[in-house]
Amino acid sequence: MALDGCGLVCKYTLFIFNLLFALVGFAFLGIGLWLRFSQGTRGIFEIEALNSSAFVMAVTVLITLGTVMLIVVVFGDYGACNEKRCALQVFSALLSILAIADITVGVIGFSNKAAVGKHIVEFYSSMYGLYVTGGDPVIGVTLVFIHSVLHCCGVTGFKVLELANDTCPAAKAVWENIKMPGCPAIILSVFDSKAQLMLGIFIGTGVLLITALVCTIILLKQTKRDQQAVTTYYSTVY
Repeated sequence: MALDGCGLVCKYTLFIFNLLFALVGFAFLGIGLWLRFSQGTRGIFEIEALNSSAFVMAVTVLITLGTVMLIVVVFGDYGACNEKRCALQVFSALLSILAIADITVGVIGFSNKAAVGKHIVEFYSSMYGLYVTGGDPVIGVTLVFIHSVLHCCGVTGFKVLELANDTCPAAKAVWENIKMPGCPAIILSVFDSKAQLMLGIFIGTGVLLITALVCTIILLKQTKRDQQAVTTYYSTVY
């Protein structure tokens, strides 16, 4: 089927979108599965009393979100590359659901930023405790990333007291060789002061999903037009 200029732009836009979506999906799924089945963390999921903990919920969300994203990518790539209407229709439905869910979660998170911050602190504390007791390398890399982004060090911030100070970032001032900000306080501060920015990120992601949805609708219209043209041609010939 022949696509016009707009259709081709949308086709390649969806290809790039799905490529990025796949990378993020694999990252989420990989981290989630590692945390779920790693020797150091697997036992947490076998304790019924911890099934509602922030750590268990976060890992479950990572696995679920990563799986959903990869399913979306499969339909999106197959539909866009082969111009299959059925796959594009499923892809558009999934994008609509994701866009609504993304914006809804952003608004709810912004409205309950204090509670969300506390859950993130609980998740961080769980990760920190697991690394101290088990030394899991993936958890260690995760802590290094968190500490570097937030420029904090462990629970207290005192390097001599922190059992995971190897994951702390380099000091930016002399006194930081002794005391850095503690991560729980920084996390709560970030959620309080940067809540609008985080809401903007969720809304921006929703806009990106809606843009992909618009491109999908354009492809659906063009493939329908081409199918009608082929049907009309054969009915005229025969």
